Amino acid sequence: MTHVPDTIDAEIAQRVWATPLADTHEHLVEEEVRTAFSGPGLIPCNDWAALFSHYLDADLRVAGMPAEEHRALFAPSDDPVAKWRHLEPWWPRVKNTGYGKAIRIAIERLYGIGNVSRETIGRLQEAYAARVRPGFYREILQDVAGIEYCQVNSLEAPFCRTRQPLLLMQDLSILSMHMDPGSAHLSGPAGIEVRELDDWHAVIRWWFDAFGEYAVAVKSQAAYARKLDYAQIPAEVAAPIFRRLVKGEPITGADRKKLEDHLFWFCVRLATERDLPVKLHTGYHAGHSSMNLDWVQQNARHSCDLLRRAPDTRFVFMHVGYPYQSSFGALAKHYANAYIDFCWAWIIDPVSSQRFLEQLIATVPANKILVFGGDFIPVEAVVGHAELARRGVAGALSTLV
Repeated sequence: MTHVPDTIDAEIAQRVWATPLADTHEHLVEEEVRTAFSGPGLIPCNDWAALFSHYLDADLRVAGMPAEEHRALFAPSDDPVAKWRHLEPWWPRVKNTGYGKAIRIAIERLYGIGNVSRETIGRLQEAYAARVRPGFYREILQDVAGIEYCQVNSLEAPFCRTRQPLLLMQDLSILSMHMDPGSAHLSGPAGIEVRELDDWHAVIRWWFDAFGEYAVAVKSQAAYARKLDYAQIPAEVAAPIFRRLVKGEPITGADRKKLEDHLFWFCVRLATERDLPVKLHTGYHAGHSSMNLDWVQQNARHSCDLLRRAPDTRFVFMHVGYPYQSSFGALAKHYANAYIDFCWAWIIDPVSSQRFLEQLIATVPANKILVFGGDFIPVEAVVGHAELARRGVAGALSTLV
């Protein structure tokens, strides 16, 4: 247990730090992608800059970092130490955000470096390279971060056949199932030729039959691309729309929504039959310069409709719906099938996240609160997020006792 603020009760802190975390949400690539790095992908480079490449990269751009400097920082390089010049003028501007603090904590816990600077960047590069070796995921997640297991939403496949299934449990992504109907990357593995809506239903069933028993939940982040106002559209309405889509004929936006709505509920029904929770992205959008705040503001209202229409389905509202978390707290108090997940929240806004946890503890049943998910691609960064979460949990409990 390290760096516990004086405002946190010592006994509470000791218990919080001694309790293993169940990590409800990550985007971790397989460990072999890191140890046998073959080029840019979700991890853009194989040097110290990779630690700064997820979320904090958006803070850098919002702070004013030019696009060319941003590209240079995260490009593969024969001289990683020289890349410091791209970060140096911008680091003071972002190091105190939640994203920045998580990386600072991770660097100190993993490499013993308390201040990233021109003088320490060479040591950071050496320590980073030495740590990336077979077995380092388990070392970082369990030994350093105190995480018992993670639930991973793979960004590389609808379901990842991980080599570490007890450490890296997997979600089944339904995003393309309802947002990209007819997609070959789903129908191909199923071996089903898709011409009609019934064919696409069969593709979706194949994925659930193949991986549903291994998945911990299903996940959709469609809220980045649309509102969560899913109407219950019958198959006879959706079928001719799907047929036109597959033939390459133009369809209206209204018809596209009807098809997406129908397929969403088709997926939800299959998930509910298998007792799989439905995880939904809500609230703040990753990246920069693109978020539609009007959509975000309506997430809770539309989620309320989902809860009423599917009372037997457990809906997990991710990222606490920030910055409209109080509305999601009301949903979790009122609906038995609503759960609030703090994944990502502790690094978006650690201050309001602690306050919201205090409110939830005093408002909703404790089993409705999922307190941590790192939501990172680089595994190293999870260490910093986990510590920020522990500080927030201990702080909230200390305030309430």
